[in-house]
Amino acid sequence: MTFNDIFKESWLSISGNKIRSFLTVLGIIIGVMAVVIMVAVGETVSKQVSDQFSSLGTNTITIRAGAAQSAGVRTGNRQTLTIDDAEFIGRLPDVAAYSPIQNASAQVIYGNQNWATSMVGAYPGYEQVQNLEMEYGTFFNQAAVRNGSTYAIIGPQTAEELQMPENPVGEIIRVQNMPFTIIGMTRERGDSGMFSQDDMIIIPITTLKKRLQGSRFPNSVSTVTLKLNENADNALVIEQITALLRDRHKLADDEADDFQIMDMKQMMEAMDTVTGYMTMLLIAIAAVSLLVGSIGIMNMMLVSVAERTREIGIRKAIGARERHIVIQFLSEALLISFIGSMVGLIFGVGLSQGVGRFVMGYDVPFSIWPVVVSVSVAVVVGLASGVMPAMKAAKLNPIDSLRYE
Repeated sequence: MTFNDIFKESWLSISGNKIRSFLTVLGIIIGVMAVVIMVAVGETVSKQVSDQFSSLGTNTITIRAGAAQSAGVRTGNRQTLTIDDAEFIGRLPDVAAYSPIQNASAQVIYGNQNWATSMVGAYPGYEQVQNLEMEYGTFFNQAAVRNGSTYAIIGPQTAEELQMPENPVGEIIRVQNMPFTIIGMTRERGDSGMFSQDDMIIIPITTLKKRLQGSRFPNSVSTVTLKLNENADNALVIEQITALLRDRHKLADDEADDFQIMDMKQMMEAMDTVTGYMTMLLIAIAAVSLLVGSIGIMNMMLVSVAERTREIGIRKAIGARERHIVIQFLSEALLISFIGSMVGLIFGVGLSQGVGRFVMGYDVPFSIWPVVVSVSVAVVVGLASGVMPAMKAAKLNPIDSLRYE
């Protein structure tokens, strides 16, 4: 039998039972479609996480005030970091830029509009550390920090919510009845997962601490963030920072650190591992649908063997060998699996790309893996579900088959 003969026989057999064949193919379609969508979801999440970390750079280190845990109680809110600490850290040879940071929330008023947003008190180095790009205007300088100037950098979303002009530089906003002059607006960046980088106002940290908050500890800060030189050794810099802060805070050898250091590079590697495991879990869950689909093919082929017992007997009686019968039934199982896999691939890619881009607004990466999975499923599922029915058909006694009613 030639390939064309086998294909025609398989197609005639499948098309002869349209409803049953459709329901069987549907199981494979759903299974492959689920796997393709789960792969797309996993890769999209992984890409979003990578992009968010990449926007900050892997050579970024964040230091938070307070020990991570002390006697079973978290003490992360303790004011153990100061602006002076940030100044000393900024003098380390591998530090390219640094900024002490204090966050707060505030109600901002512009004309007859008001909006609740995040206030960030920082140094000029915040622009370089966070890889900010200015759409309009400029960032404030160190003189503004020393003088506690009422200059502000506004995010594009905040400006939009306040219905400010396209170029808001020179406009006046009020925070706690204090006027601030907008000297710059950042370029749109999008969400970072925890907060919107476009919905915030950045002001000198001294202005936030002394004039807005009226803090009793104007020198204390919650966070210090810094960006290292390209060729810097993150681990070595962390050791230097740890030694420097322990010495400045006069911690004994048996005392725990009263600060937390987070390396963005290590965090990114950890998140890549987590998203990888998540993708594998999603694929494993979706693979259950494929298992159900393969059982459906096996069930259909077993029924087909029972229905075509006389046909098998006639084929054997006129000279068909066992391998011919095996090939015939295996080809039918493979054809069903192949059709289901290809249709599932098309629907899966179409749905993931369409929903991701036009509904969720995400750029869904296209991977070669769904194609590989679909072709592999077509072969593996087809063979696995067709072997037992094919062997059963091949072992039928031709005399008993001819007598079968």
